Amino acid sequence: MELPTLSVLINNYNYARFVGRAIDSVLSQAEGNVEIIVVDDGSTDDSRSVLEAYDSRVKVIFQENAGQAAAINTAVGSSAGEILCFLDADDWWAPSKLSATVAAFRANPQASLVYHRLQPTLVDGTPTSKPIPRTLCSGALSSLLTRSAGWWPFPMTSAIAVRRSSWNAAGSIPEQFRISADAWLVGIYPFLGDVIAMPDPLGFYRIHSNNWYRAAEDAATLRRRMTHWQQTVEATNLFLSARELPAQLHLRDHYPYRVASAKLQGADALTRFRLAIEGLFFAGEPNLLRRTRDSLRSARSLSRLGQDVGLPGVAK
Repeated sequence: MELPTLSVLINNYNYARFVGRAIDSVLSQAEGNVEIIVVDDGSTDDSRSVLEAYDSRVKVIFQENAGQAAAINTAVGSSAGEILCFLDADDWWAPSKLSATVAAFRANPQASLVYHRLQPTLVDGTPTSKPIPRTLCSGALSSLLTRSAGWWPFPMTSAIAVRRSSWNAAGSIPEQFRISADAWLVGIYPFLGDVIAMPDPLGFYRIHSNNWYRAAEDAATLRRRMTHWQQTVEATNLFLSARELPAQLHLRDHYPYRVASAKLQGADALTRFRLAIEGLFFAGEPNLLRRTRDSLRSARSLSRLGQDVGLPGVAK
């Protein structure tokens, strides 16, 4: 039997109301020779009945809850495709997604990772805001990541595809990434080969209350993000050292981490000014106009969180 060219790997946890649309968007793809593997990570809703209704069209694996990384690792371990395409159960794809992905890998034999923009939507699927990420990065990105502590305008899970050979070189995603497992994919694979960005929004990213990132910042959200960024830098450095790759990341170069830390501690006018200047030179945003906008916006927002929630060192 011919091996599939593409393996579509869907991780699901309590998304019975969404996962059917994700699967249907794969079944309607123009590209053939595709296998679909769904790993249900211990759902307690009606996911089982939804998934079992697809019969032989989809390979479904049920496992005890162990987190997103474990679910993706299980899916990859059960797959056979040359190209691995990841899809969160609450997102879905445009019909040309897979054919465009195959073409990009074939045109770029040095590519380890191919991605595209995603169109954010409301819970009901209504488009909202502009496609993300706004800035696209292609080519050899390892130098950029080294200078920015791994931060770049990265794609979300449902926009990412990697070569199996690159997956084999990187190894499984560390299971500490129970959420935001895409941080491993976008942080490690640029050190293993080129990155190719496709400008079209070939997928849809559903914004709802279960997303890890929140529109409204509070102290708990900032601490959670900082912990995640710190752990990601540490995991990346362990990977680079183990494979004797000539790079190391330093958290002092991670501008979003520094801004979050200043928000939590409280920032006087001088600190805000210094961070605004640092932001103008931050390697993680290659687009000068967006970098300038982001640095000024960060500086202006530094005191707001403390005023709103009464953080230590900031008067109400």
